[in-house]
Amino acid sequence: MGCSKNLVDSETLMGMFEAAGYHCVHDSKNPKGEIAVVNTCGFIQDAKEESINTILELAQAKEEGRLKKLYVMGCLSQRYQEELEKEIPQVDKFYGKFNYKQLLNDLGHGGMKSCDGQRKLTTPRHYAYIKISEGCDRNCAYCAIPIITGKHVSRPMDEILEEVRQMVAKGTFEFQIIAQELTYYGIDFDGRQHIAELVSKMADIKGVKWIRLHYAYPAHFPWELLDVMREKPNVCKYLDIALQQISDNMLDRMHRHVTKAETYDMIERMRREVPGIHLRTTLMVGFPGETEEDFEELMEFTRWARFERMGAFAYSEEDGTYSATNYKDDVSQEVKQARLDKLMALQQKISAELEAEKIGKVMKVVIDRKEGNYYIGRTEYSSPEVDPEVLIRKENSTLHVGRMYDIIITDSEEFDIYGKVLKK
Repeated sequence: MGCSKNLVDSETLMGMFEAAGYHCVHDSKNPKGEIAVVNTCGFIQDAKEESINTILELAQAKEEGRLKKLYVMGCLSQRYQEELEKEIPQVDKFYGKFNYKQLLNDLGHGGMKSCDGQRKLTTPRHYAYIKISEGCDRNCAYCAIPIITGKHVSRPMDEILEEVRQMVAKGTFEFQIIAQELTYYGIDFDGRQHIAELVSKMADIKGVKWIRLHYAYPAHFPWELLDVMREKPNVCKYLDIALQQISDNMLDRMHRHVTKAETYDMIERMRREVPGIHLRTTLMVGFPGETEEDFEELMEFTRWARFERMGAFAYSEEDGTYSATNYKDDVSQEVKQARLDKLMALQQKISAELEAEKIGKVMKVVIDRKEGNYYIGRTEYSSPEVDPEVLIRKENSTLHVGRMYDIIITDSEEFDIYGKVLKK
């Protein structure tokens, strides 16, 4: 359940299971195996409910004899383990965010070596997620992640690079670099940001075709990272940077440590230093104290920035956070939803205009899958699962999943584009 960082943990555990002789199936809708492991998300209320409902469904399957063992791990379990143990006794054991590898010991495989870097990929073979750190030191007022995952801890650079090399040797060439806070990488080594160095070294590994960067933070952005993006052809001109809000009132209340003016300047500089960059962001509506004026500033900012990729969500109060303790959740659910709808309608219009500008252009596209009458692919400007895709009719070409093709864009919709193979 939840984010791609959880996916990496699941893939690591699956690698350990398979090394111990088990056969693993990911995200089975009708589990028929002996053991089920639920990797939970605890970020916002909807994610919590989805995780709990999944556990309850599997608990029922265990009671009915369709499942022998049920284990739970991840963020929700990390934070609410005692409560979950009392409420759902059918679960054989709850693990947290970091001790899940003990599960193999508990199943009698204590002599196994760690399988870090030997994950069982659940994605198509050509792309993978690389998690470069855990935790977060930013302590935004609304966010429970530091409470769940603790302080920022960077993975050793050599370990990350070796993981990439191993994956390249098995046919992976596209890497989504993920962390709770990407730009903080290396701060815990020597007080300096090392993300540009890491990405540069990763780009120099033979066989790496695309590197895409996720979850940067706007305050104290390491500008040398843009130099790497501009100079290394296999570092995608794509950056996922969650901005959340724009009015100084909201940014201050959220403890974002950045101002409205600095945010505008940052976006201008990014577009100036990396021509053609596609920016992805996440925005929040309905944070405590958000006025109509604050929301209108957010709308105006969105019109100005014209983000190529943007998602939004309504504020959800999280236990233990600064905002839950110190602010009243004073924006009604109806107002939150109305603002969210209005913001996303604006983004839909912007996205439609930006995608239409691609018509007639030739773009490099990797094919992810076949679906109905189409091959579904992505450009360097789209991350898997969350961004617009390229649809190519099967009747016009025979394409292969995991290969790149030159595609001429022929049509577009609000979020997706259509194309055909450029005949050589």
